[in-house]
Amino acid sequence: MKKLAPVESLERMSVTSLRRVGPKVAERLARLGLFTVQDLLFHLPLRYQDRTRIRPIGSLQPGEQTVIEGEVELADIRYGRRRSLLVSLGDGTGSLILRFFHFSAVQKSALARGSRLRCFGEVRNGPNSLEMVHPEYQRVEPDTPLTADDHLTPVYPTTEGVHQLTLRALTDQALSLLEQSPQGLPEWLPEALLGRFHLPDLATAILYIHRPPADAPQDQLLQGAHPAQQRLTFEELLAHQISLRELRLQHNRTPAPALQGDGTLRRELLNGLPFQLTGAQQRVVVEIESDLHQPLPMQRLVQGDVGSGKTVVSALAALQTLECGLQVALMAPTELLAEQHLRNFSQWLEPLGVEMAWLTGRLKGKTREEVLARVAAGRAQLIVGTHALLQDDVLFQTLGLVIIDEQHRFGVHQRLALREKGRVDGHTPHQLIMTATPIPRTLAMTAYADLDLSVIDELPPGRKPIATVVISDERRDEVVARVRAACAAGRQAYWVCTLVEESEALQCQAAEETAQMLAEILPELRVGLVHGRVKQDEKERIMHQFKSGALDLLVATTVIEVGVDVPNASLMIIENPERLGLAQLHQLRGRVGRGATASHCVLMYHAPLSLNARQRLAILRETNDGFLIAKKDLEMRGPGEVLGTRQTGELQLRIADLIRDQGLLEDVRKAAEWMLQRYPERAAGLVRRWLGRRAEYGKV
Repeated sequence: MKKLAPVESLERMSVTSLRRVGPKVAERLARLGLFTVQDLLFHLPLRYQDRTRIRPIGSLQPGEQTVIEGEVELADIRYGRRRSLLVSLGDGTGSLILRFFHFSAVQKSALARGSRLRCFGEVRNGPNSLEMVHPEYQRVEPDTPLTADDHLTPVYPTTEGVHQLTLRALTDQALSLLEQSPQGLPEWLPEALLGRFHLPDLATAILYIHRPPADAPQDQLLQGAHPAQQRLTFEELLAHQISLRELRLQHNRTPAPALQGDGTLRRELLNGLPFQLTGAQQRVVVEIESDLHQPLPMQRLVQGDVGSGKTVVSALAALQTLECGLQVALMAPTELLAEQHLRNFSQWLEPLGVEMAWLTGRLKGKTREEVLARVAAGRAQLIVGTHALLQDDVLFQTLGLVIIDEQHRFGVHQRLALREKGRVDGHTPHQLIMTATPIPRTLAMTAYADLDLSVIDELPPGRKPIATVVISDERRDEVVARVRAACAAGRQAYWVCTLVEESEALQCQAAEETAQMLAEILPELRVGLVHGRVKQDEKERIMHQFKSGALDLLVATTVIEVGVDVPNASLMIIENPERLGLAQLHQLRGRVGRGATASHCVLMYHAPLSLNARQRLAILRETNDGFLIAKKDLEMRGPGEVLGTRQTGELQLRIADLIRDQGLLEDVRKAAEWMLQRYPERAAGLVRRWLGRRAEYGKV
C-alpha cells in the first residue's frame, strides 16, 4: 500500500492503491459503486456475526451462528444422492458433524483425523446429530493458538465475485488509513451542530460501525438506532436536504414574470362551471395565485387523490398566466392523458376565446409545422402535449407557466428541460406539478424539498366511495357473473391481470389468456385487451374504443393505472392484488367511480395469503382515503416502493430509512438551512460525499 502523505484525501484515493486490488477486483468493486477509499468506508455492514466467544459443542442449539473449536475424530466420504464429506468434530463436551458437498482432495487431507479446527457456521439438526454445512474453518497449529475476534464480524452488501473476506480485508486497510490520518476524511459537520444534536465525530462513528466491540448492543445496531449509525443517518439526510435546497436556490436566482392578471378569464370560467370549488381547491388556488404574483419562479407540487379536482385548479393557474399575455405548456406522460387534458381544457377555455394547440410524437409533416409556427408566433396560447414538447424544434414565444401532470413519470431532467425552453431574457417560467399519487407529508417534504407542497385533501360532493370486496379466485364464476350483470345493465368493466414478479412476457401472456377465456365465457360482450407489448398506437386506439363505449370489458395489465377517465366504467376486477402495493391498487381502483353510478372493485386473491397481504387488502376494503392508504403503504413497504423508482432517483438512501428516521427530519431541515447560510463550503462537501455524481441532476 502506498504510504499516505500526512493528509491525503481518502475521498480521492483510488481503491487500486490498496493491497490486492488489481484491475479485475477494481472492476468488481465498481459494480458496488466502490471507486475510492471513502466509498469503502461508507459501504456499511448489513448485519453482524458474533465470533468473539468459542462455544462448547455440548451447549449448542439449532439455529445459532457461532464459533466452535475441536479435534477431528473422523472424516469420511458418503455416497448417497449427493456425494458429501462428513467430518466429526469433538471438544470433550460433545461432537457435531461438518458437512461439505463441494470439496477437493487437498481439503480432505487438511481435515484428517487428529487435526484441530476452529469453525464458524450455523448449527442445524442433521439426520443423527447437530451439523454445520460448509462452515468457515481454520486449522489451529499446536505452536500458534488462534485468538478469538475482539469485535463483531460485519456482513457487507456484496456482488458476484466479491467475497465477504475480500470486503473485510479491504475495509481493514481503509480503516487503518483512517486511523493513521483521520483528517483524510473531512468532518463536514460543524462543532456546534455535533454538540447540539449529541453526535459522535465521523471517524469514531465509522470505526465503530465497521468493527463494533464484542459487547456492542446488537439489537440496536440491527435496527440502525446506535448513535454511531444515527450520526451517519443524520449526515446522509442532511446531504439530500441540502442538495434539494440548493436546487431550489438555483431556481430562485433567476427571475420569473410576476403574473398579476386582471381576473376576467378566471371569473368567467368559475361562473360557467356547473359545480362549486371545494374548500381544499379554493385554498390551493389562493396558494398558486400568490406564487404567480411573485417575480420568482413558482415551484409547486399539487397532490390530490384520484378525482379531487386538480385539473380545474391548474386551469385557473393557466388563465392567470394567459391574462398577462404569456403562453402555458401542459405536459402529460401519455397521449391518452394529454388528450384527456386537451378535452377538459378545450371545454372550459375555448368558449373564453383561448387558442389551444396539441403536440405529440404522432403529429407529422405539414400539420406539425403549422402547430410549431403557431406556438413560436405566440398565436397558440395553451399548448398541451407529451414528451414531444421537449424536442429541439419546439420554440415558444413567451412561456410563462409549465404544468406537468403525474410528474413521477418524468425524470427531474425532463421536468427542468421544459422549464429551460421558456427561458427568455433571463426570465424562467413558473412551474406547477400535479400528482394523483398521494405521498405522506413528511416524506414529500423530504423527497421534494425543492418544491412547495399543496394538498387537495377533499373530494367534490357527489363522488360516491367505491365499494371494495376481497374474495378468493376459487369464486371466479361469481366474479364473471358479476361482470355479465354490470355490462348487461349498460355499464363497462375493467379486468386487471397482475404478475409483477414474473417477466413482462409472462404478464402479457396471462392477460391474453384471460381475455380469450372471458371472450369465450361471455360471447355477448365486446372484449378489448391492452398490455405492455401492445404498440402505443394500438393501445391508444383500444382505450379510445373503451372510452367511447365500443367495448364492454377491457382486460389489461397495470398499464391502465394513471389518469384514464371513463365515467361509464363502474366495475374493476383486480386479479392477484396481493402482488401489488397499496398505492398502486388504490390508483387502479380509482379508474372506476368517475360517473354517477355506484361503483365496485373486486380484489380476487389467490390463497393462501400472508399476514401482510391480508392486512393490505383489509386496508383497501376499509378506506378510500388515498393519503391514509399512502401512509400505511409507506409503513409497510418503505419509501423507495411508495415513491416509485423514478421518483427516488434523487433519494437513494444508503443508511437512512425515512420511516425509521422520520424523527430526525425536522432537525435535518433546520440544520440544512443553517449550514447553507453559515457554512456553504461544508454543505457542498457533504453533498459531494453522499450524492457524488447524482448531485449534478439539478444543473440541467
